[in-house]
Amino acid sequence: MTYLLLGLTVLLLGWLIWKYRRRNQPISPAAPTTPYRNLLQQHVAYYRALSDEDKQRFEARVQQFLSQTRIEGIGTTIDDLDRVLVASSAVITIFGFKNWSFYRLTTVVLYEDRFNADFQTTGKERNILGMVGEGGALQSTMVLSKPALHEGFANESSKENTGIHEFVHLLDQIDGSTDGAPEYLLERGHIKPWLQLIHASIGEIKTNHSDIDPYAMTNEAEFFAVVSEYFFKRPDLLQEKHPALYARLEEIFQQRPLEGGASQERG
Repeated sequence: MTYLLLGLTVLLLGWLIWKYRRRNQPISPAAPTTPYRNLLQQHVAYYRALSDEDKQRFEARVQQFLSQTRIEGIGTTIDDLDRVLVASSAVITIFGFKNWSFYRLTTVVLYEDRFNADFQTTGKERNILGMVGEGGALQSTMVLSKPALHEGFANESSKENTGIHEFVHLLDQIDGSTDGAPEYLLERGHIKPWLQLIHASIGEIKTNHSDIDPYAMTNEAEFFAVVSEYFFKRPDLLQEKHPALYARLEEIFQQRPLEGGASQERG
């Protein structure tokens, strides 16, 4: 009995000492919920405009993307900022859809500069900033110019973002063709009006009555990608100058970027 009381006394004294030391230890500031929070805050304007709750969702989806997709470099090294910008490009385009991910995209390759059709960064015709294919050599792979990727986020007043552009092409492909008419994202009755709006807008570009990048005249798919960049980068300007386009893109992406986030998450 004596030994039992002695043991209990030692245990009690040990617990009291531990509690005292714990109470007097300085409290460390809480660590960020993800290792990328600071980079997102510094470099992604879209993220900064979100509510605290939506920021947490955005961080989680960045983590999910990076757990599914490799980011590799050709002629350049890859760091955390590169990863964050690629993942943000993806997440921005699908943030209005609760359970969506680019799970079929296995690899994003960053080149040190612009490249040509043969993926060369030297020589002539190095005018490609990004590329994603429907099959062949680019199946499950996206290729981006690293400087172009960074410029899309660094220049916050511009209407261009190469990463967003290429991920919009991937969304466009969901229905089986890259044609600028994302049938999974629009109600059936809205497809024809959307295409009519595209053609009318291309006509305005041709007659110099539009501030949309002339590259959008290439075809319907490029128009969709270009105007989506505009929608996410400068929603204020797009709504002012092209209200019909802005309204239709709100429907397509289920987002209201002027209000900072998704309008209503769609499953």
